[in-house]
Amino acid sequence: MGFTRGMKRPITILYKRLSSPANYGHTYCTSVAYRGSSFTKFSEDNRPVSRNYPNPINSFWIHFTRHYSSEISASEQTNLIKQLRERTSAPIKDVKSALVACNWDIEAAQKDLRKRGVVLASKKSSRTAAEGLLALAQDENKAVVVELNCETDFVARNEIFQYLALSLAKSALLLEGSKQSSAATPVGPECLEDLRMILSHPKISGERTIQSAITEVAAMMGENVKLGGGFTISTPPNGVLSTYLHTSPQPGVGRIAGIVSLEVESKDIPLDAVQHVGSELAMHVVAAKPLFLTKEHVSSDALGNEREILRSQAESTGKSQMAVDKMVEGRLRKFFEEVVLLEQKFVVNDSINVKTLLNNLSKEVGSPVKIGNFLRVEVGGLKKLEAPSGTEPLAQAA
Repeated sequence: MGFTRGMKRPITILYKRLSSPANYGHTYCTSVAYRGSSFTKFSEDNRPVSRNYPNPINSFWIHFTRHYSSEISASEQTNLIKQLRERTSAPIKDVKSALVACNWDIEAAQKDLRKRGVVLASKKSSRTAAEGLLALAQDENKAVVVELNCETDFVARNEIFQYLALSLAKSALLLEGSKQSSAATPVGPECLEDLRMILSHPKISGERTIQSAITEVAAMMGENVKLGGGFTISTPPNGVLSTYLHTSPQPGVGRIAGIVSLEVESKDIPLDAVQHVGSELAMHVVAAKPLFLTKEHVSSDALGNEREILRSQAESTGKSQMAVDKMVEGRLRKFFEEVVLLEQKFVVNDSINVKTLLNNLSKEVGSPVKIGNFLRVEVGGLKKLEAPSGTEPLAQAA
C-alpha cells in the first residue's frame, strides 16, 4: 500500500520469493524500503519485521534487496566438520552449530567457537579441578615444576593439555629473579598468568598470555582447567640438580616429581657418578615419601605428637616405666627410618640407608657429597615437604 504502480510487480516478486520454500542451502535475505517512516526487514525465517525511523529524504524512496545463497554438499559439510573438529577439539555438536551459524565459513566458525569457548570456560571455572599433571623444565641453573589441573584424568591424557603444561614449565623457567638459594621457592599462579608465550601446536598457536592459553584449552576440553602454581629450585654452585617424574606419559610431564640437589665440596671432580646417584635419589624421594632431611630437621611438634602416641601405646601393655621408655625410643628410631631421608632404606638397594649411600659416593669421587635439598610434589597440590634449614614446610601452592 502506498507504493506507486510501477513498484508493485518487483515487490510482489520479492515477497513470493521470500515466502516460497528455498531450494538451496542457507539463505539470508533482507528488504529495506524507506517511505515516510517505514522500514521493513525480512528475517531468515521470512517473517517481516517493521520498525519506524525518521524519513531521511521526503521525496525519495530507496528500495534495497540483498540475497545471499550458499550451496554445499553433504560430503563437503562432513569434511568441514571434521576439519574444524581437528582444529579446535570442540564437541562435535558445537562444531556443527558454529559452521551452520557462520554459513559454513570455517574461519568464522573457528572464531565463533573461541568466543563461545571463553564463556563456557568461565562458567566451568568454579568446578573442582583436582586431576592434571606436573610439568618439569630444567636448565643448567635451576629446575621448575608447574602444576596444571583439570577435572578428569581423561583430559590429563590429552596431548593438547600435555603440550600446554610443558609450555607453562618452559615459560616459568625463563622467569628472572634474585639469586636463589638451594631451598625450593614457591611460584604462585599470579606470577605466571600474565606471562606471554609463543605456542606452535597445530590446534593452538601464536603468542598469548598463559591465562589466555589456559582459558582457550579449557574451552577445547570442556572442563575447568587451572594453573596450580609451581616451585623453582636452583642448582648448587658445586654439584648437580637431579629430577625424576613418575607416571610420565611423555618426557617432561608426570603425576609425581622428585628433585634432589647434591652438593660436592671439591670443584675438580667429575660429576657423572654424582649425577647417577642423584637420579636414583630423586626416584627414591618419589617412592619413599620422606618428610625431613635429617633427624635434626624433624619439627618439635611432629616429634612431640609421635612421642605422645608411642608412649600411650607402650603404656597400654602394662609394662614398667623403664620398659615403656625403651619401647618409645625403639619405636622412635623406626619413625625416623620412615620419615627422615638420610635414615631411610635406599629403595634401589635396601641393604643400606641413604646416609651410607652418600658416604660410599664421597669415597668414590674423593670429595664429601651431601644433599643440599630435596622436593617431592604430586598432582593435587604442590607441597614443599622439607626445608633443610629447619624452617616450616611451605604450604600448598595450588
